[in-house]
Amino acid sequence: MNPFDADVLRDLLARADYPAIAALCAGSHPATAADVLEGFSPEQVRDILRHLEDQLRADIFTRFSLDFQVDMITLLKRREVARLMTDMPPDDRADLFKSLPEDRRQVILPAMAQAEREDIRRLTAYEEGTAGAVMTSDYASLHPDLTAYEAIERLREIAPDRETIYTAFVVDGNRRLLGHVSLKDLIVARREKLVGEMMETEVISARVCDDREDAARKIQKYDLIALPVVDGSDALVGIVTHDDALDIITQEHTEDMEKFMAIAGSHDTGAYLRTSSLEHFRNRVFWVTGLAVLGLVSGFVIQSFQGLLLQFAILAAFIPMLAGAGGNTGSQAATLVIRALSLKELSYRDVGMILWKEFRVALMLGVLLGLVAYSRVMLIGDGASIPEGFTLHQIGSAIALALALQVVTSTLAGAMLPLGASRLRLDPAVVASPVLASFVDITGVVIYFVTVKLVLGI
Repeated sequence: MNPFDADVLRDLLARADYPAIAALCAGSHPATAADVLEGFSPEQVRDILRHLEDQLRADIFTRFSLDFQVDMITLLKRREVARLMTDMPPDDRADLFKSLPEDRRQVILPAMAQAEREDIRRLTAYEEGTAGAVMTSDYASLHPDLTAYEAIERLREIAPDRETIYTAFVVDGNRRLLGHVSLKDLIVARREKLVGEMMETEVISARVCDDREDAARKIQKYDLIALPVVDGSDALVGIVTHDDALDIITQEHTEDMEKFMAIAGSHDTGAYLRTSSLEHFRNRVFWVTGLAVLGLVSGFVIQSFQGLLLQFAILAAFIPMLAGAGGNTGSQAATLVIRALSLKELSYRDVGMILWKEFRVALMLGVLLGLVAYSRVMLIGDGASIPEGFTLHQIGSAIALALALQVVTSTLAGAMLPLGASRLRLDPAVVASPVLASFVDITGVVIYFVTVKLVLGI
């Protein structure tokens, strides 16, 4: 059982036993403590944090959700906020600062030391969504003329103030990135060997203006602990760490998933319960209403063929199957292509290969589902009312062909829409899902009834 229990904490709060609460926080991982504390009111958490040591307070506060951090800041005194933010990691501090109201920023900033003020200004100056906006300035750097012994002593000295020292970046007098060296290499090297002799000069890096997801993907691809970030003059200005990369990829996955399902909003991870019902309504209403209105087009198409439905009532039984098969196969193709695009496995230049592959897959699926529909007509259609001059074989063949065509067109559309959106520099996830749903619904019934009429010669 987790030693940091909400019931235990509630009992300690009722007795105002803050020394015991402080010991409980100190004996638990900051992330565990943050999870439990966030279930209490900001006022209660404020009183608890005031009884913790400075670094522990910052470690727990950093792991609160950003919304809860902002709520907490409004309850703390100016000097408390300045001390708290000084102990926070630079990237988390910058994220919090950007989320505060402008008037609150102007109050807090003068209370902080000059170094922290400049660091906040620098990190918050980069455009949102870039590598510069998510990097931290807490990196370890070494000069190439240091010996291995001197480098280890240097890392030992700066380690308490750095997010990671397992990889140290080698820079010249102008902070220009020259290479990197691992702590392991420094430990096993001869004491007198120079850093410049053992460093790796082929460095995987990112520019401050690069997309943050591209930076995270580099960390994932090359198994990096930290990715250096450089400016236009190749000067090292920060690093993106592997834990930040995991947060970025998680948030991007959340964003893509919600966009694919036509959900608007900020797409922040862990925001479901914090978002009000009214806000959820606003995020969903536009596309839901728009798609419902477009769905009326399908109704008009079906209405225009009501004579055919009255003549062949059996056709109505296969409309749900037609819509379901088209929607499912189209969504599958769109999902695969969107995922491959996000991982940079595909680009618009691959359109020919993608369409040929999806056509072959769709053809096999279409034939299979067509046979299922034909078998259903032949096996269960004996009791259906069929006009004179027509046979179950003809009707089954017409339905099977229409279903196969619907599967093929839906699959190709599912592959093409994300590619087209990517070509137009639009978000494939935003475009593909709502447009695909409408396309499948409208074209499905058109293909269905037109194919049946042509095959039956009506």
